[in-house]
Amino acid sequence: MSAPDPAAAAPRRTGLLRSTAVFSAMTFLSRVSGLVRDQVYAAVFGASPAMDAFVVAFRIPNFMRRLSAEGSFSMAFVPVLAEYKSRHGHDAVKELVDRVAGTLTAFLLVLTAAAVLLAPWIMPLFAPGFGADTGQGQLAAEMLRITFPYALFISLASLAGGILNSYDRFAIPALSPVLMNLSMIAAALCLAPLMQSWGYNPVLALAWGVFAAGILQLGFQLPSLARLGLLPRPRWGVAHAGVRRIMKLMVPTLFGASVAQVNLLLNTIMASFLIGGSVTWLYYTDRLLEFPLGMFGVAIGTVILPHLSSRHASTDPQGFSKALDWGFRLCLLIGVPACLGLVLCAEPLIATLFQHGNFVAHDTAMARLSLVAQATAVPAFLLVKVLAPAFYSRQDTKTPVKAAVVSVAGNILFTALLMLGLLLLTGIGREAMDASGGNPFKALGRIPGAHACLALAIALAGWLNAIQLWWYLRRAAVYAVQPGWKTFLRQLAFAAAALVAVVMAILWQWQDWTTWPWWERIWRLAVVVGAGALAYGAALWLQGIRPRHLRH
Repeated sequence: MSAPDPAAAAPRRTGLLRSTAVFSAMTFLSRVSGLVRDQVYAAVFGASPAMDAFVVAFRIPNFMRRLSAEGSFSMAFVPVLAEYKSRHGHDAVKELVDRVAGTLTAFLLVLTAAAVLLAPWIMPLFAPGFGADTGQGQLAAEMLRITFPYALFISLASLAGGILNSYDRFAIPALSPVLMNLSMIAAALCLAPLMQSWGYNPVLALAWGVFAAGILQLGFQLPSLARLGLLPRPRWGVAHAGVRRIMKLMVPTLFGASVAQVNLLLNTIMASFLIGGSVTWLYYTDRLLEFPLGMFGVAIGTVILPHLSSRHASTDPQGFSKALDWGFRLCLLIGVPACLGLVLCAEPLIATLFQHGNFVAHDTAMARLSLVAQATAVPAFLLVKVLAPAFYSRQDTKTPVKAAVVSVAGNILFTALLMLGLLLLTGIGREAMDASGGNPFKALGRIPGAHACLALAIALAGWLNAIQLWWYLRRAAVYAVQPGWKTFLRQLAFAAAALVAVVMAILWQWQDWTTWPWWERIWRLAVVVGAGALAYGAALWLQGIRPRHLRH
């Protein structure tokens, strides 16, 4: 019989809220450094065709990161690891980790080699509007060859993070993205000028920054694994029972847990046909949405998955239901003000954070359109971070896939309808169609702001996904609504109204943000955000909501 797992026997940290707070605090540092990184991008490279090429080249391996760190792999691996911890000893857990590490490494090595060799043929699939024989298309393919190994390193880093999270070590995995941001900042500020002096396109420096970041993020977590006695010795493990279960669970989750990223990739394909800069404007929209989603949504989802898995493994349906209810309320408490703040403050945020150097007022206006459209789904995106783990913790991988298929189909339909409406119902669209000889793709490439339709389609698909998952969860009768929801929603609505009133009153007085110097934008934005947050918090406090009410 295996020896007891010493790490599993260690006392658990007190409560989901504390674990979420730890993860969010570390993630906050990551997001702040990521914001600085994006500001450096904007100032150095602006919204240019070359930057569009990098965004697409990085989005492909980054999609692998989303699958592993926040999606498919974690959703499949963590429940199985939790079961091994509760039912087997340390030796069995170590064997599982070794086999998973070896199998994952072998698969990713083959995938990475294929992607590097086939990059010129892969890139047109994701950005057909660039053209395979154009300078932009060739640059994107070259950068894909450099960036794709990041998928290998970051997936192994995600394996390490999943193990650490299962043992309540949330800080190190959440802090590791800071290393990526620092690597990218150094690449933009230091390597890019050197590459330009050597006769290369300076944006290639960003691709090499991505490559280095993957190595740094993996290496940063290895000492923590060693302290747990779980530093992997990779071994092939397809025949191992635990590995086979993970693979069985992971195949359907490849699609179900990554629906937002699938939608984003589909819209990137469409954006490649639009005017230059569209891909970059959508990128900055996505980056601003990452603040609430990364700091809170991913934090809640990461923390709640092991908790739900253990509740399911120990057959505690009441605890399972209460944990879900806690997650839903926390998502709404964060998602509603985040949605309102991003919609109301879209122009101030973009102008203050990104309008420097080569990122000009026109770019701010264009990015604002897509941010307003996509931010309307922030509560839905947050809720999915709790709804999806509710199924995966029960090792139900089929239901989220059903919802994902409908959501992706909905995104395609919404995109087609919105684009068709733009072409047929607006004067600009009709003029573009006439000038393009009736070719809709060429016509879309002539319309400023068409990228906002793509952002709105993602938002609608996000709500469709969340509603479906909620309906399936209620139908499965594994979640019982806890008391107090009517009171909670009334309190939330009052606090949201207070936030809107205060922010709109200030913004009514302060307009034309793109014309002010950067330092004036900073202090004015701080006033707007601070006043809105204070109004929201004060309204909750006056209605009796205290931090203790958020504990689980």
